[in-house]
Amino acid sequence: MSTPDQPHIPVMLEEVLRALRPLDGSTIVDATFGAGGYSRAMLGGGATVIGIDRDPDAVAAAQPMLAEFDGSLTLHHGRFSQLDKICRSAGHETVDGVVADIGVSSMQIDQAERGFSFLRDGPLDMRMEQSGPSAADVVNLLPRNDLTRVIGILGEERQASRVSAQIVEDRAKRPFETTLQLASLVEKVLSRKAKDKIHPATRTFQALRIFVNGELDQLAQALLAAERVLVPGGRLVVVTFHSLEDRLVKIFLKDRAEQASGSRHMPVVDITTPTFNQIKRGAISASAAEAEINPRARSAKLRWAVRTEEPPRVNSNGDDLSIFGLPRLPDPASISTS
Repeated sequence: MSTPDQPHIPVMLEEVLRALRPLDGSTIVDATFGAGGYSRAMLGGGATVIGIDRDPDAVAAAQPMLAEFDGSLTLHHGRFSQLDKICRSAGHETVDGVVADIGVSSMQIDQAERGFSFLRDGPLDMRMEQSGPSAADVVNLLPRNDLTRVIGILGEERQASRVSAQIVEDRAKRPFETTLQLASLVEKVLSRKAKDKIHPATRTFQALRIFVNGELDQLAQALLAAERVLVPGGRLVVVTFHSLEDRLVKIFLKDRAEQASGSRHMPVVDITTPTFNQIKRGAISASAAEAEINPRARSAKLRWAVRTEEPPRVNSNGDDLSIFGLPRLPDPASISTS
């Protein structure tokens, strides 16, 4: 977490820089700019940084940093799923590296009015872009079966059916408006045992945040965009904070780092060659020392790979997200708030 007296601490900074190798003169995309912790370190080493953030507050807060690194840092308000298009609009057809820290930032959690935290009372919002349906809209309007699937799949909450049933019962009496209103309900339904390491509402809040912001779909598209924009030898570094995100990165790198070919016993298939080289297989975790200082680092996992000379895999119908096995859930944009 960050305070005015203690600036934001980027997670696994040393490991990120070691994997990314942002050399003097290189151009790096900080796909989730946030408070600019990664960017500042890379700029200090002589790299040029293209920052991207979908949160308008993050873009506004970064104006002094833009002035400080005039010419070396550009910042774009947008989704990192569009990072290749953003790079081209900034005059860069290719880049030397892409780094992304996935999930909610400590700045967003610390601001009660953003509605991300179940520990701070505020409007039940959770919208990173501050537009579109909010978490309150989802909780108040989504049919019970859909709500159960959202909480069960995206929150990995085993008691999702019980939670959604109580939500539907309570919202008929009074719509949900605040974070503590929902957190109290979940805590009542699930109860809190002395041995529990996390708050009972953790998984429900995670599910709503991921759903409201379309985070899994955005991550899948961002990985494909990075493949398109990275030069041969360019590096992709991704830090994730829960199993759903890490699974997508793992699937993508495994698919792109392996060569697929046909079998003499099977019909002929297209032969694909690796577009990434996984020098370090498996995820890297934060050190015990960092986890002690920065609680957010405890669940962090870092995966990275190096772009080969092979062209990106292109699908004639656009981005092929089928390899990711994304869950089929309602589109948040379809929720009517009128």
